[in-house]
Amino acid sequence: MIKSLSLIIFFTALLISCNNLSTKTNNQTVTPEHKTLQRKFIPKPPSSFEDTLTIKAPSAIFYKPDSVQLEKIKAINKPMVFEGLMHDCFFQMRNAHIVLKKYYPKIKIIEATKARYLLFVKHDGRDTCIDLNHNNDICGMYIFNTIKNPQLVDMTNVDTDLEFYFKK
Repeated sequence: MIKSLSLIIFFTALLISCNNLSTKTNNQTVTPEHKTLQRKFIPKPPSSFEDTLTIKAPSAIFYKPDSVQLEKIKAINKPMVFEGLMHDCFFQMRNAHIVLKKYYPKIKIIEATKARYLLFVKHDGRDTCIDLNHNNDICGMYIFNTIKNPQLVDMTNVDTDLEFYFKK
């Protein structure tokens, strides 16, 4: 009896303390220190090229900024943020290249560094055009098999995305 009464008191006290915590966190004001931790959305600077890259075969298309665009991205970001972005791009792209070469050797790898538009032409003649200026990631990868629409790949999950797309 004493054990059950002490358990009831314990859980009641726990419930009351949880309710008090939730009301305290909801009434907190945002201090200037908290505002500096929130990141403002900065759109990617446009490409300095207006070229179109036409893709008609099963391919993996890697895109990254051209040199002028890269300098603009560097100028609008803090050095640590820029270095982090470049680090992520390098290692994600390297990993995606390794996976493609090992498991999908017949897929053509295309590096799109001097093109703003990607024009994908399907086997039936229909096409899809992607403007890389509207994609806010500074680097990435599209895959295309000439049957389905091109797909932007989550390079951190490249293995799964490739399998789902290419394995009908």
